[in-house]
Amino acid sequence: MRRKRIYIAFLCGLALLLPVSAVAVKLDEAAKQEARKNNAKVLSAKTVQQGQRRQHEIKLLTNKGVVKTVRVPDNSKKRKRK
Repeated sequence: MRRKRIYIAFLCGLALLLPVSAVAVKLDEAAKQEARKNNAKVLSAKTVQQGQRRQHEIKLLTNKGVVKTVRVPDNSKKRKRK
């Protein structure tokens, strides 16, 4: 039983180490994660379509006053319109 709990805790910890692009991420979640990761404030966030790919484009303001643009792939499955 103890071994099972340790294994589950290990898997949960491993999931937290996955890069943002490895998990389907909503726009607001991606913006929050990137702001935390870069120690910055979110200026704007939008999802853009480039051919068959969609990605979140997030503009951040760092503590040094630099505006940084980060792109995070949107791996969520597209809904088919009827």
